Amino acid sequence: MMNYHPFVIPFTVGALFLFGVVFYKFYAWIAALDRKQKFMVKQNIFSFKTIRAIGEIFREALVHHNIYKKNPVLGYMHMSLAFGWFLLIVVGKIKASLYAGTFFEPPWLGIFFNFFAVDGHAFSYGEMLTFTMDFLLLIILSGLALAIIKRVKSSLLGMRKTTKHSRFDRIALSSLWFIFPLRLMAESTTASLHGNGGFLTNSVGHLIPSAIAPYAELPLWWAYSISLFVFFVALPYSRYMHIPTEVVLILLRNWGADTGEQLSGYTDIQLNSCSRCGICIDACQLNFAAGISDVQSVYFVRDARYKTLSDEVVNNCLMCGRCSNECPVGLELTLVRQQFRNKQEIPGKFYYEYTEPVESKAGVDVIYYAGCMTHLTPSIIISMKKIFEAAGVNYWFMDEDKGVCCGRPLRQQGFIQQSKNLVIKNSRIINSARAKLLVTSCPICYKSFREEYNLNLPVMHHTEYIEGLLADGRITLNASNVTVVYHDPCELGRGANIYEQPRNILRNFSLIESDYEKENSLCCGGSLSDAILDLRLQLKIRDHALGELTKDKPEVLVTACPLCKKSFVHGNKARVMDIAEIVAGNLKVIARKKQSVRKEELQLV
Repeated sequence: MMNYHPFVIPFTVGALFLFGVVFYKFYAWIAALDRKQKFMVKQNIFSFKTIRAIGEIFREALVHHNIYKKNPVLGYMHMSLAFGWFLLIVVGKIKASLYAGTFFEPPWLGIFFNFFAVDGHAFSYGEMLTFTMDFLLLIILSGLALAIIKRVKSSLLGMRKTTKHSRFDRIALSSLWFIFPLRLMAESTTASLHGNGGFLTNSVGHLIPSAIAPYAELPLWWAYSISLFVFFVALPYSRYMHIPTEVVLILLRNWGADTGEQLSGYTDIQLNSCSRCGICIDACQLNFAAGISDVQSVYFVRDARYKTLSDEVVNNCLMCGRCSNECPVGLELTLVRQQFRNKQEIPGKFYYEYTEPVESKAGVDVIYYAGCMTHLTPSIIISMKKIFEAAGVNYWFMDEDKGVCCGRPLRQQGFIQQSKNLVIKNSRIINSARAKLLVTSCPICYKSFREEYNLNLPVMHHTEYIEGLLADGRITLNASNVTVVYHDPCELGRGANIYEQPRNILRNFSLIESDYEKENSLCCGGSLSDAILDLRLQLKIRDHALGELTKDKPEVLVTACPLCKKSFVHGNKARVMDIAEIVAGNLKVIARKKQSVRKEELQLV
């Protein structure tokens, strides 16, 4: 039989096994999408969003653009292996089809072309395609060399730690490390016998003794085929399942699927899209500030996928979002972890029925909701009252006496049903007031009101609101040369994308930039999301963050979260103030009469 040899059997069997398992998994996961996710997919599959998704597949699944932005060397490593192998397959297919004179040549011909086509240059574009194949193989080998260096000494590639591998990861990785060197040696050995190689394989072939080449050729092709077989069989159960799954994830994400409250097929797709690159380990403060290196998102995802999750891995997380921000695949890691924390079946459906009702106050323009943590830092409340009075705002302090928690801390701990009970209570109070705007000082409450409530009015964090008051001239500040550094709270910055509003306010002061700001901001360590981290380690995280924020000796550390202020204030590194406090302390004009909230103010939401 032409273009056939028994050594193609391992490759063929492995490829058929891989396609079968991957197809089965994809079918099961897509069937398990929830109703909303399936609806969004049907609505958008035949739209421009599909074209956009294809562009993202090229950028991220092949070129790895996001990794390039963070670490060019690491980006090149991933790109050379992914995009290089993809092009090697595509160019090999083109070369095999042109040689065979048909598009339907045996599927293994492009993979083992040099063995079967000893006259491999004797067709149109043969020499050019052979050169291209050798060049792509060289690119892949350079990426493989970087991957080995990363595994041996990750710091050379700018990483503190690499991921601990599972058994199937090690099997797949070992076979992957053999595939391309074996291909190089097999093609070079054949080239030494027939001269059908390119610049790389012919050069290496000249180094192989002519007495050895005839005996080494077949064993090398067999070894190459077997290494492909091992990789294909291990792939669906290893980290490398991300190669096909990331494509599906990108498509579903662009079609509108998102991470809901309950586990679904979309959760499985996210878990299997993780390449375990380890970037999230370096981003995690539990690792570099507290010395805990076995609960990071990469291990959470791994254990969730293999159904070996422990309470420690699920719950020992600050939920600060640093890992999600750094994830090159764009996995919604905090939301997926939240799904696995869901305790809604635990008794407690009417857990908060005892709370006393709060009477709404009609006829106000603004509702001010301080939040639980703000009540533990009363100077923020005093400052907000001063700002409201200065601007002449007709407001109602909703939780001044008998406030009810917004419910988000319960949600973060997995008590979904109890959180929903509080949402219902607060929604009735807020909506019945018929106010024009809700302002809160707590980023946790802000995120809850924006994402988990169905309110009939816009919601602002007090940084947005104060910025609007300054822009409208309703309050003005005295210029000050006090040096300040601003800390972006996790829920306000990464969680709600509010970065510029507080900085616009602080233009009235001497603002110092920090290495850890905006998307790269550090958690204060006092997160309500991690209920099992002991105080000693919380303080280590806090002290590390304080050290980074105050290394340029600012006079004041400003934040916009009562929890962050409460965490930082005991660190004794600098004076700590909420942004409302520093504004209230520098007010220049005090209004004499209350004014109605203006339409322009509402448009700031």
